[in-house]
Amino acid sequence: MSKILVIEDEAAIRRVLVKILSEENDSYSVEEAEDGLKGIETIKNNDYDLVLCDIKMPKMDGVEVLEAARKIKPEIPFIMISGHGDLDTAVNTMRLGAFDYISKPPDLNRLLTTVRNALDRKVLVVENKNLKKKVSKNYEMIGESSEIDTIKEMIEKVAPTDARVLITGSNGTGKELVAHWLHEKSPRSSGSFIEVNCAAIPSELIESELFGHVKGAFTSAVKDRAGKFETANKGTIFLDEIGDMSLSAQAKVLRALQESKISRVGSDKDIKVDVRVIAATNKDLKKEIEEGNFREDLYHRLAVILIQVPSLNDRRADIPLLIEHFSNKITEEQGMVAKTFSDAAIKLLKAYDWTGNIRELRNVVERLIILGGQVVSEDDVKLFASK
Repeated sequence: MSKILVIEDEAAIRRVLVKILSEENDSYSVEEAEDGLKGIETIKNNDYDLVLCDIKMPKMDGVEVLEAARKIKPEIPFIMISGHGDLDTAVNTMRLGAFDYISKPPDLNRLLTTVRNALDRKVLVVENKNLKKKVSKNYEMIGESSEIDTIKEMIEKVAPTDARVLITGSNGTGKELVAHWLHEKSPRSSGSFIEVNCAAIPSELIESELFGHVKGAFTSAVKDRAGKFETANKGTIFLDEIGDMSLSAQAKVLRALQESKISRVGSDKDIKVDVRVIAATNKDLKKEIEEGNFREDLYHRLAVILIQVPSLNDRRADIPLLIEHFSNKITEEQGMVAKTFSDAAIKLLKAYDWTGNIRELRNVVERLIILGGQVVSEDDVKLFASK
């Protein structure tokens, strides 16, 4: 059932719109409001899939209703109803976020087509919102230790800004998770999150990977190709294991940060990019600077905000929560009956030396769920966790 609200001060037009929509589709539930003030109050107290709103009304005009609604329920599509003299205003409302406008008297086919399109868009917006929630849940940070609380607080403060962030920590601690959270909670979350593992790309290809190339730039360059910085435009680029990047690539990254420009390999043409850069490393970059392997000026550009992700051994209080989280996730993925861990099993796992950090813990939990009993016991841990 699609709920539609018609806000129109002219009773005759309001009745016509309600009649047309009600008769068009049995699944349309149509309500009405006779002025803008009543309309916005109705929107505050109810959820609608679509609003048709007149522009010129007493008490509160359509533009004011649209602006107010966008603040409280931005997902609701608005179709503005314009008189002949309101066309310029109607066009302007689309800049303010209206889906479309129809002129008085309304053309039946145009009205119904616009309504169907607006409702389809609402469905897509809701689906996208739900999908984003699922994506966010995949990158949820599990833990209530003081170390994790500190990181969560930093993310809340830093995410809304464009400040560059350098995330440090051992392998398997969850540096990628922090990067994803920074993106998901930022104004750029609707843009791309592009991840580049600098350690996995050969040094001779890293520049092409990051900045793209033009046809003929090198032997295998058979056509122009955009790089990761261009792909991440208006979004976020995550440079993982940046300590493994070649010095020549570092110089180009530095220029991109300084000037918000990049140039493809084999071209001298500048391309403007609007990208937030988040970097991560498991190396001591200050030591790498001393040894001549990393540019100091790039380090200072990247490390505007530093986030140190602790090892699992330094946040053992979170291990029970992580075990429960991974257990639920793995049994759901495997289509298995949910399993529990005994207190003795959890105590033993808390005492382990987790050199592989979160990644190692997840693998051990998966092994215990597959091989252990319905209640994973201390004996199961002793038998299977160390193999």
